[in-house]
Amino acid sequence: MDRNALLAGGAVGVVLVAAVTAVLVPGVLADPTDEGPVRPGPVDVADVSITAGPATGETVTLGIETRIDHRRNPTHNVSVLVRAIDAESGLLTTTERVDVGTLTRDGEATATANLTVPREGGYDIEVLLFREAERVDQTEKSIRGVSAIKPPYLRSTTSFTDSEALPPVSFSIAEAGDDRTTLDLTATLENTGDDPAEDLSVTFVLRQAESNIVASRTTVDAGTIRAGRTESVDATATVPNDYNYYIDVVLLRDGVVIDSARGAANLDPTRTINVNETTEDVELRVDDFEDDGREATEEPDYEATRTESAAPGFGVVVALVALLATAFVARRWRR
Repeated sequence: MDRNALLAGGAVGVVLVAAVTAVLVPGVLADPTDEGPVRPGPVDVADVSITAGPATGETVTLGIETRIDHRRNPTHNVSVLVRAIDAESGLLTTTERVDVGTLTRDGEATATANLTVPREGGYDIEVLLFREAERVDQTEKSIRGVSAIKPPYLRSTTSFTDSEALPPVSFSIAEAGDDRTTLDLTATLENTGDDPAEDLSVTFVLRQAESNIVASRTTVDAGTIRAGRTESVDATATVPNDYNYYIDVVLLRDGVVIDSARGAANLDPTRTINVNETTEDVELRVDDFEDDGREATEEPDYEATRTESAAPGFGVVVALVALLATAFVARRWRR
């Protein structure tokens, strides 16, 4: 047989066997366009923002929004773990994991976690980005002064003024008696909101500076304060003379304290106080502050004493010594 014919027949046979095998066993031949397993696209944390959510008297909910940057190939099983760590103690307060899923488009995606923490102090917020079970990026942000986030019942646009020209609390002498003085008290409020403020009351408390004894307490209705207006609230108080007092004013709405301020009344001419001054020890008469409906009076205290009297001279002992000395001299003289 011709050699060329044999080679041609063998080649045809190989092609037929390959064709039959490809038909009977799919996938036995590699796809020339197949580049193997697809690598997931890169992801990282682009930015983190923190917002204040609902608050109660004890807790506040922080909204942690994480922006994730994704590029190129699809990335599966992306998740974000958010942790709140107490800034003072370093203890972990709470955590939350957010499943983002699969990212297919180039650009940014967002993941929001809500962390409820005690409404006090500050926190370090850690954000950890995961792809599958692998941590691929992380960042940290801090928040301080969480106690300033107030629940709805503590929020108010009305507060005491804060200026030297218009202090939050002031007083004048209405009547000065021998033992007690009547003061006219004035608290100044301002409404910085867009709506009128209603259901407000002001409590005036006068405390003796050194002892903190409450000498007078009175509450008056503040009425309605229009938007953008400043109004004053007046009251009177009668206190014992010759003492210095702190005047505490407390603004309440429906029984809830929403603001407070302090002033000073110096009725002791020998010493003065101010709201930022430390106290000192002074003589205190507690009966001056008795609330028995009558003025306190003082009566002198008499202490029983015994007086011994003696006649002028040297006394019995001296006389006896003199007598013995005289007898001794007389005896020597006789000798």
